Amino acid sequence: MGDMTNSDFYSKNQRNESSHGGEFGCTMEELRSLMELRGTEAVVKIKETYGDTDAICRRLKTSPVEGDLLPADGLFIQGNDLKIDESSLTGESDQVRKSVDKDPMLLSGTHVMEGSGRMVVTAVGVNSQTGIIFTLLGAGGEEEEKKDKKGKPSKMQDGSADAGQSKAKQQDGAAAMEMQPLKSAEGGDADDKKKANMHKKEKSVLQGKLTKLAVQIGKAGLVMSAITVIILVLYFTVDTFVVNKKPWLPECTPVYVQYFVKFFIIGVTVLVVAVPEGLPLAVTISLAYSVKKMMKDNNLVRHLDACETMGNATAICSDKTGTLTTNRMTVVQAYVGDVHYKEIPDPSSINAKTMELLVHAIAINSAYTTKILPPEKEGALPRQVGNKTECGLLGFVLDLKQDYEPVRARMPEEKLYKVYTFNSVRKSMSTVIKLPDESFRMYSKGASEIVLKKCCKILNGAGEPRVFRPRDRDEMVKKVIEPMACDGLRTICVAYRDFPSSPEPDWDNENDILNELTCICVVGIEDPVRPEVPEAIRKCQRAGITVRMVTGDNINTARAIAIKCGIIHPGEDFLCLEGKEFNRRIRNEKGEIEQERIDKIWPKLRVLARSSPTDKHTLVKGIIDSTHTEQRQVVAVTGDGTNDGPALKKADVGFAMGIAGTDVAKEASDIILTDDNFSSIVKAVMWGRNVYDSISKFLQFQLTVNVVAVIVAFTGACITQDSPLKAVQMLWVNLIMDTFASLALATEPPTETLLLRKPYGRNKPLISRTMMKNILGHAVYQLTLIFTLLFVGEKMFQIDSGRNAPLHSPPSEHYTIIFNTFVMMQLFNEINARKIHGERNVFDGIFRNPIFCTIVLGTFAIQIVIVQFGGKPFSCSPLQLDQWMWCIFIGLGELVWGQVIATIPTSRLKFLKEAGRLTQKEEIPEEELNEDVEEIDHAERELRRGQILWFRGLNRIQTQIRVVKAFRSSLYEGLEKPESRTSIHNFMAHPEFRIEDSQPHIPLIDDTDLEEDAALKQNSSPPSSLNKNNSAIDSGINLTTDTSKSATSSSPGSPIHSLETSL
Repeated sequence: MGDMTNSDFYSKNQRNESSHGGEFGCTMEELRSLMELRGTEAVVKIKETYGDTDAICRRLKTSPVEGDLLPADGLFIQGNDLKIDESSLTGESDQVRKSVDKDPMLLSGTHVMEGSGRMVVTAVGVNSQTGIIFTLLGAGGEEEEKKDKKGKPSKMQDGSADAGQSKAKQQDGAAAMEMQPLKSAEGGDADDKKKANMHKKEKSVLQGKLTKLAVQIGKAGLVMSAITVIILVLYFTVDTFVVNKKPWLPECTPVYVQYFVKFFIIGVTVLVVAVPEGLPLAVTISLAYSVKKMMKDNNLVRHLDACETMGNATAICSDKTGTLTTNRMTVVQAYVGDVHYKEIPDPSSINAKTMELLVHAIAINSAYTTKILPPEKEGALPRQVGNKTECGLLGFVLDLKQDYEPVRARMPEEKLYKVYTFNSVRKSMSTVIKLPDESFRMYSKGASEIVLKKCCKILNGAGEPRVFRPRDRDEMVKKVIEPMACDGLRTICVAYRDFPSSPEPDWDNENDILNELTCICVVGIEDPVRPEVPEAIRKCQRAGITVRMVTGDNINTARAIAIKCGIIHPGEDFLCLEGKEFNRRIRNEKGEIEQERIDKIWPKLRVLARSSPTDKHTLVKGIIDSTHTEQRQVVAVTGDGTNDGPALKKADVGFAMGIAGTDVAKEASDIILTDDNFSSIVKAVMWGRNVYDSISKFLQFQLTVNVVAVIVAFTGACITQDSPLKAVQMLWVNLIMDTFASLALATEPPTETLLLRKPYGRNKPLISRTMMKNILGHAVYQLTLIFTLLFVGEKMFQIDSGRNAPLHSPPSEHYTIIFNTFVMMQLFNEINARKIHGERNVFDGIFRNPIFCTIVLGTFAIQIVIVQFGGKPFSCSPLQLDQWMWCIFIGLGELVWGQVIATIPTSRLKFLKEAGRLTQKEEIPEEELNEDVEEIDHAERELRRGQILWFRGLNRIQTQIRVVKAFRSSLYEGLEKPESRTSIHNFMAHPEFRIEDSQPHIPLIDDTDLEEDAALKQNSSPPSSLNKNNSAIDSGINLTTDTSKSATSSSPGSPIHSLETSL
């Protein structure tokens, strides 16, 4: 970049902003506010401030740079026929023509599609438009904090002093001014704490349920262990000193102390066994394992908890282009030689003469920059470069087993005699070539309704032209074009015309030239649905997930694609709306969005077409905040453009496209689909549900062990003064049931059956009735057998009793058999725990999980070693073979008992309670730091703020009214200057769409009223944009587009009026 490198520019701007003014003659703020403008406003601003683009170059002391993907923001200073694809920023696929006098703004992250040009760089890194959006999405956490500290006061000055600044800045300024007095009153510390809380993400549903359950179990364990210790100590002291009347002799003190230490150890052991410390481990293992495996299913998980949240998803809002469809225009129907082919025709069925004309017409009459290149990876589709529609036509040539390259080689671009390029007026493109006999031939293609009107002949089956009358045309429209249009196809007519060599036609007289054509064929082009999508959507619907399509495409195409995908079925009660209609229905007379209105629409809404990024964000927010259903909706969103950032951030789970997605979209997302395919989302749902089930399986197993171990230790200690399971043995049991079991049960692979049930929802308890039945049922079996062995085991096996053994006696066979039997029962119960919904076949799919098999066999092997060779450390005495057989036989009884339990219908056991439920209040649990202070939802927060304000007293109101007056005066001063309405940032920086509410935003002035004022202002100012490409964004930002409505509504809605109403 001439004498100034990008890195230089970046580092200097970071280090010393004030030096910019002196060194470059332009401050960063000036350049930033300039880059936020688009189209004519930008031109006006440049002329007013700098004179022209050359003057900016001189002030920046720079020379222009060249490139394909624009790495920085800049101004277009010279060039020809430059077209930019701004879809990464705006979501609109139409290419934008740039020119010095109409629209000179070039933005980072956009692609040069056609033409060439020179630009001067005005901003790089975090100061470029893409960088600003990154910062808005909280991509740079530290930068955002710095901005919160430093940026607010400076923005405030901007907002109040410079009336020509963009609306986004003014509103930021207003927010800053509103915040100032509140800060001083409360003191900085409280504010910082609030801010910290705001930034924190809420716990996932599973975390909330598990924390609650673990605390409950932990408390119960603590009580049990305390009671155990107290009973042991009391029993010992009463028995020794009261019943036996032994005096406390000083020489006996060490013995008594040893007894008390032993009792304490038993108590601690009970506590250790009771507290489920394996729970967090199980969750982490399950999530980590799932994330690793999901990578193979093309899901790159960025946030661990997103994987589990996806299992509870109830709604998916998906993009159309590239996610449900292939994002490749393809010819799917054709009308050639008087025959309507519903699929690509066989090349042999088309006349050779017609075929040659068709290939030449498509190959020559399209931009030579449009090509179809071989795929980058094996097995992938060929790459399409250039205009999508032309790529579709070239693909049609290749599908007909022809090649366009030789035709282009024989007729290179410089030999083309005359080209009529495509524009919105012509709606067609024509190319004239000179034939060897000096005569001329013109190939033409364009929208079928336009080109067919200019055709007077059509090629028949034999490749000969026949007369094509208006009557024939009407019939063709009815029988060919309308059916194609009903299928959501874009119809294109390809035609040609021959001219004599002399006299040479007047090429400038377009009306005469583009007439009397001969039609070669009519083709139907569409972006076809990915073959695996309909099945994936059917699986989602079966799993209780509603799929909605949100697209910028027109409503007819969107509806046709939705029917092909299976999102909507003919005869169903559903809504397909356009963005404008959607906005009209959800807003009141003042133009404010009302939740009740959204609640009337979203349950039936299936397709939202012609939608702006704001509409997508509004819909997602509306569904999440809705109280229309008893369960809060869990919403997943897919997006690929920068403009999808807010919706991806707002959603419970945001999916960004790995191939087509922009960096900003990926940064805002939770999961990246590496293959851009909707069917990968279904895999994510499956894994999410599997995580939930894995945790439940582990809980079912662990709680059984907990209940049994605690009761055995407690009862044994109370009756026999000693726990049948010794401390070290308990720790081994704890290792089996915590670490190993969490590994074994948390790594179960998912099955398709997970998609046959509805989502669990936020209030569904972790431990269902069926699981409670299994836990208690198996506990009864295990306790019965262990107590039988404890009290009559020595008679059954004819061995010495281990009960009431003195303090340092060697390990007994009796207690070793109890320990061994206990472990065997746990091992076989681990197999039972693989099923939690009452299934009978507990071995189903056991060999698909090698980790499970390894752990069960490994534990068994270690148990043999511990019993046979553990000796005194493990309090074990080696057992005979027949004793081992009995232990294993009792363990196997667990499997039989499991079948008995499965036979008992859960519905009969009304007394069973569920556990691990999240109540409504705890639905959004706070972070661990302040667990008792629950976070309040947005509506409630607004209410509280209103109350705080009210109680602060009326003396504050005077200050605010002064602020409002100053603000309004600055608004009216700025009426003459064109507004920055079309900037993509306005909607990003707009308080309503701020992603993270980093500061408590108190609505002293209703946002919507400010909007109405601005809308009123815009109506009185010249048209804001001549750039068609901004239409989506315009409709997104300018929330009250209807002139009459905004004019009428803004008069009573003045800021002071709204101030009174809000207080």
